[in-house]
Amino acid sequence: MSATGFTGIVVVVLFVGLMISFSIINNNRKSIHVRPIAAYEKIKKEINVSVEDGTQLHISLGRGGITGPESAAGLAGLILLKQVIDKSSMCDHPPVASTGNAVLSILAQDTIRGSSQALNLADQQKNPSGELTGVTPFSYAVGTLTTIRDDNVSANIHTGWFGNEIIWLTTAGERQSSPTIAGTAQLPAQSVIYASASDPLIGEELYASGAYLGAGKLHKASISAQDVVRWIIVFLILGSILFNLFGFNTFIEDILAGSL
Repeated sequence: MSATGFTGIVVVVLFVGLMISFSIINNNRKSIHVRPIAAYEKIKKEINVSVEDGTQLHISLGRGGITGPESAAGLAGLILLKQVIDKSSMCDHPPVASTGNAVLSILAQDTIRGSSQALNLADQQKNPSGELTGVTPFSYAVGTLTTIRDDNVSANIHTGWFGNEIIWLTTAGERQSSPTIAGTAQLPAQSVIYASASDPLIGEELYASGAYLGAGKLHKASISAQDVVRWIIVFLILGSILFNLFGFNTFIEDILAGSL
C-alpha cells in the first residue's frame, strides 16, 4: 500500500472515530452550540416564507456523480434536499429539485419518495418533484434556467458539484430578485459563487447542512470532528515549518544516509 493510501485510511478512521466519540459525549446535552452560518439561516427563513406565501423552493443538486471526488458534494446536496422537504411539508407547493447527472437524479427521486412517504404526503400533486434537466454542463444550465425563472419559485439553493456554468444559475436567480444560496466543492466555481450569489457557502460549509438543518446528532458530531481535524492539520503544518526552520530535517537525513 502506498503512503498516500495509508494516510487516507488513517484520516478516515480518525474522523469516524471522532464522530462516534462526539456523538456519545453530546448525547446527554440538550443543545450543541455551532457557529452561525448566514446561508443556512437564510434557508430556514426562506422555508418559512415559502410556507406562508404558497411559493416553492428550488434545490439544484449539480451535475456530479457518486463514484468520483465529486460524490461528497452530491451526497451533501441530498441531505439538504431531505431536510428542506421535511421542514416545508405544510407548503402548498413543495420544493422542486433539479440535477445534471442520471445517477444523482435517481437518488434525488428516491430521497423525495422516501421523505414524502414518511410525511404521509398522499396528494401526488403536492409531492416534491425531481427533474433531470440535462447531462452536459450547457444542457443542465439551460434546463435549470427554466425552473429558476418560474414566478412561483421564491428562492434557489444550489448545493453540489458545479463548474463555471454556475454563473448562469446564480445570475438568473439574482435577476429574478430571488435569494440565491449556493455552494460547491470545485474551487473555480466557488470563486464564481462568492462573487455572484447573495448567500454563498464557502469551503466545508457545504457539508454542514445536516448539522444546521437538524438532520441528527451524528451530523452535529461531524462538525466537532471537523474542528479537531482542522486543528490537527494546523499543528502539523506549523510543526513541519519549525522542523525545517531549525534544520532537524537535514539532521535526520544525514542520520539515514549514514553521514553521522
